[in-house]
Formats: sequence, structure tokens, C-alpha cells
Amino acid sequence: MHKERISRLRNLMKSKDLDGVLLLGDYNRNYISGFTGDESFLVVGLEKAVFLTDSRYTQQAKEEVKDIEVREYKGKVEETLNSIIEELGIKKLAFEEDIITYKTYMNYKENFQCEMLPLDGMVENLRLVKDSYEIECIKKAASIADRAFEKILQFIRPGESEKEVAVELEYWLKRYGGERLSFPSIVASGERSALPHGQPTDKVIKLGDFVTLDFGCIYNGYCSDMTRTIAMGDPTEKMLQVYNTVLKAQEEALKSIKPGVTGADVDKVARDIIKAEGYGDYFGHGLGHGVGREVHEGPRVSPMGTNVLKPGMIITDEPGVYIPNEFGVRIEDLVLVTEDGFETLSKSPKNLIII
Repeated sequence: MHKERISRLRNLMKSKDLDGVLLLGDYNRNYISGFTGDESFLVVGLEKAVFLTDSRYTQQAKEEVKDIEVREYKGKVEETLNSIIEELGIKKLAFEEDIITYKTYMNYKENFQCEMLPLDGMVENLRLVKDSYEIECIKKAASIADRAFEKILQFIRPGESEKEVAVELEYWLKRYGGERLSFPSIVASGERSALPHGQPTDKVIKLGDFVTLDFGCIYNGYCSDMTRTIAMGDPTEKMLQVYNTVLKAQEEALKSIKPGVTGADVDKVARDIIKAEGYGDYFGHGLGHGVGREVHEGPRVSPMGTNVLKPGMIITDEPGVYIPNEFGVRIEDLVLVTEDGFETLSKSPKNLIII
């Protein structure tokens, strides 16, 4: 698996006239190498690759990193990296320009005997389409989220605080096998549900509130992401209208997902429905994003989403309407693009749940 990823990376390197790549960001380095730790370095040349770490991770790297030589450094890492660069005959080295700080870049530029060039999203582009192992890991992370949601429906009641609900939700995400959270869980109730990223507070959930729950976990290094909005007691006519509008937008956008369309095409389906119902001004974010090793990665599913969808991409479909000082609704599924359409990975019900 990782041998094939290195091969694909080298093909890209050749197409861009590069003979070396330096990876130190956790997501890209671990994607290519199979390592699960942090604070390590991967130098990929056209014929050989070297994984460099310190004594804290040497044994772990030797167990996890296959088809790549593992070395331990002592002293100044830039000197060891330069010796590897010279050994591999690298003259043009691409680096993660959005990971390395200016200070580190200047340090490397001073020490490395090669030309340094921006990587320009090369590895991120490889990560856009998931292989079978990645898809299975994300499916498992999504199933854990579904099971945790079942449990939270048994727990959540008027009188509980948003923080109490978040703690319970996070317990079940980990209890069912999540390594950690994909992102800080969102639990926002009542007027606070109009905050798209409302973090849980001590606010007590009341009868008549909408409660938005946005959460996910990581399984074998891969993320899930799901949102459901539920009602505490009977909703008002306006609440029902908004909920049904968001649900229709979410489901119609889902039907439009297939290879060959762009993220902007899918976004437009949902956005047009919400605009037609008069709530266009209350849907300010993009419809979705890619999910993988990071919970927010390519491709974009928004008016600026130019990537053409391909089989193996995993994206979210999450329209929302947020009316300030009243309430908000968001419904989100995790979706796999298949050869002839899509597969919904989030299995939790989307009809309005009233507690």
C-alpha cells in the first residue's frame, strides 16, 4: 500500500522535474510512510527514501514504516537531513510550504545544498482519492459515530447542559472504538443553534429548543464527520419549515453526487433550494468538504469547488440555515463517491427526531 503511494509520488515528482521531497507534516508524512507518530521527517528521492526520527520513535518507526530505511538522528536535524539530501543526489527539493515556518525555511535554505521549491499540494492531491483500506477505516469511523448518536438520543433531555451532552457523546465515541475526536464536538441549543460552530457551554437545553450535534471520531488515523439537528418537544411551524427545507436541500444534493460533476455543481443544487424558500441569506458556508486523514481536506464542495468528483473521494453534504437570535438547522452525511453515483456512509436517520 505505502510502496504504491511512494511510486505515485515519484511519478508526480518526475512530471514536475523534482528529484526530492521533504515531508514533516504529520498527515502527508504518515500517509506516504505508514508511521502513526509525529515529529519525524521523510525524504523521498527518485530511487530511495529515508525516514528520519529521534530516539523516542525509533522502535515505533521500525515496526510501522515498511519499504523505507529508518534512521535515528542526534544533534542538529538539519545537518542530518542535508547529509541525506546529498546521499540521494537531490538537487531540487520540494517542501510543504504551508507547514514549514519562515524561520525553519531560512534555516534549511542556509544548510541544504540544494534548491528548495514549494510542494504545491502534491501529496494532498494524491490523498483526494481514497484506496480500499482508507475507505474501510472511514466507514468504521462513521459507524462508530452512528452508534454514539443512538446512545445520545437515549441521554439527551431538557435540563441537561450542552457540556453534559458533549461529554456523554464523546464517551461513546471512544467507548465504541474511536481513537480520539475528529474535531471538538459541537453541541448548540436554542438560539445558539444558529452558530454554525457553536461549542458546548453550560447553557441548559430547554423544551422547544433545536439542538445541533456535529461530531466525529478517528479510527486508524481516519476521520468521520456527521451532523444531526433534533427537537426538544414539538417544534414551531417555522422550525418545521426550515428543517424540511434543509432536509430537502441535503437529499437533493446527495442525489447529484457522481463522478464527473464538480463540488460547485453539488453545492448549487442545495443552495438553489434554500434560496427558493427564502433562506439563502442564512446559508453562508460551503455545502461540504473532503474527509480523510484530516476532517477538512480536499475536495471543496462549495461555489469555489473546482475539483471534479472521482470514485473513491469522500465528502460531506451539510447544508444549513442559521437565523440569528432564533435557531439553526444543519444536516450532514459523510458520502463516498462511487463508480456510478454515491454511497452514504452516515446511516443515522435524518427525519426530524422529537424528544
